[in-house]
Amino acid sequence: MGRPKFGRPFRLESENTMRVTDEITLQDWELTETFTRAQGPGGQNVNKVSSAVELRFEAARSPNLPDPVKARLRRLAGRRWTQDGALILRVEDTRSQVRNREIARTRLAELIRAALVAPKKRIATRPSLGAKRRRMDAKTRRGQIKALRAPPDGD
Repeated sequence: MGRPKFGRPFRLESENTMRVTDEITLQDWELTETFTRAQGPGGQNVNKVSSAVELRFEAARSPNLPDPVKARLRRLAGRRWTQDGALILRVEDTRSQVRNREIARTRLAELIRAALVAPKKRIATRPSLGAKRRRMDAKTRRGQIKALRAPPDGD
């Protein structure tokens, strides 16, 4: 195939698998690629060449992703997540179908890697005694300023 002109953040094990990390490899049946004509200006090329790529990843049925990762991936995917549990990425960035295909697979790998990172647990903290005092002093000063706005007593 020759040396690629650009780096890949994923590795194709064969034509049937795509390795995202050392632990996660996506099988051929999990990925479906559809090629369509891209939108927008571009002259004859865009009107007659199917260069846009729609990559469909069957995330919900994937045996390679743990359930917590699937849940985080669903949140990250947003509107690209379908009701039947698939993640759809559409790429029409370049004129080249091959390059758009690479970009789509790269974006999928980046999304999966982002979903692998578990969010840190929030540790509940309490305000310090000094912070409470400063807050109360500020409230008292503000109340005194507002009290000065009141009309004088008519005694």
